[in-house]
Amino acid sequence: MTLRRQIATAVAAIAVLVAVAVGLLVHQAMIRQHVDQARAAALAALGSAVDTYKRGEVTDRFALDDPALPEGLRTLAAGGREGSLLAGGPQGESMWAARPVQTGVLSVRVDFTQDRQAIADLDRIILITVVAAVFTTVLAGVLVADRISRRLRTAATAARGIAAGRTDTRIGELVDGKDEVADLAAAVDLMSRTLHQRLEDEQRFTADVAHELRTPLTGLVTAAELLPPGRPTQLVQNRVQALRSLVEDLLEVSRLDADAEIPDFAPVPLERAVRRTVTLTGLEVDVDVAADRQVRTDLRRLDRILGNLLINAHRHGTAPIRLHVDGHRITVRDHGPGYPDDLLARGPQRFRTNAPERGRGHGLGLTIATGHARVIGAGLTFTNHPDGGALATLTLPDDPSRP
Repeated sequence: MTLRRQIATAVAAIAVLVAVAVGLLVHQAMIRQHVDQARAAALAALGSAVDTYKRGEVTDRFALDDPALPEGLRTLAAGGREGSLLAGGPQGESMWAARPVQTGVLSVRVDFTQDRQAIADLDRIILITVVAAVFTTVLAGVLVADRISRRLRTAATAARGIAAGRTDTRIGELVDGKDEVADLAAAVDLMSRTLHQRLEDEQRFTADVAHELRTPLTGLVTAAELLPPGRPTQLVQNRVQALRSLVEDLLEVSRLDADAEIPDFAPVPLERAVRRTVTLTGLEVDVDVAADRQVRTDLRRLDRILGNLLINAHRHGTAPIRLHVDGHRITVRDHGPGYPDDLLARGPQRFRTNAPERGRGHGLGLTIATGHARVIGAGLTFTNHPDGGALATLTLPDDPSRP
């Protein structure tokens, strides 16, 4: 049950309980008032009838040994006591009063029909008032709950946006008021600003380090090329080249993080592009094309994405490596231990390979592939194949210029 429904239900329940309790209290109070008034009138009439009886006058305002007198009141009077009783009869509901006299039981009757009708009319008014009050209260509660729920949904949407990477999202201006919801919005905004600043600092640090490393690295590459041929020279050159690749990857990650990349879209026949990428990697890959299609994408970035996926499968997986093309969807599968649970749950993370069985590396390949996929508007997901092995799926947008 949503918060709006919970608040509305609670308000409705409280309103109904309060209205019913007040209605019952008013109903009982009105009955008591009318009964007391009728009893007072009956006893007053009985006193007047006794005086008339003592003067020997005969009138229809009282009766001796009335057969319609309620049995309980007759018994009370026969015992020598005066009393009154509200009871029904052939002539309708009446308030009776009786007392013993020398020749029997003297009694008077005061009609209670009009009082009962007045109570019934009051009950209808109470019912209408209760229904109106409950409806008004519930409506007000729904409006208040809807406002709170709408503000919380706004805050939740903004928080999900922040979790998705849009750390420049702010909700303070979207959630008005000075209540707890506004406090929550302010706290989320503060968290967003702090997170955004830290991410900017991290990106700036990564870019600065990569740029600062470029100059000495260029000197190392030149110096390594001047070394005399031999096994030690080859080892140095390999390590320098690995360091150079790492620096270039860091620079690429910093550009992707800063959203500074602008794609160069063009129509691309997918099968030709895929086979070209496989050739450039120089890896042994089984290419299977179920359905070829022309897509509009950035060929350089597509090469980078597929190349990183293939290199990752070759480095951390087990042969055979299979690349399957089906329309605008491309899958890369190896037959190794598969992606670790942490990567499946949180996605690729830089400088983490997540599991020893996936081999060693700095964890930037899949991060760069994910960043380029985002730039060209493609979807890149990572799963494990039911029969074993890691499975990466790249979904490219169709070429809108083709029918």
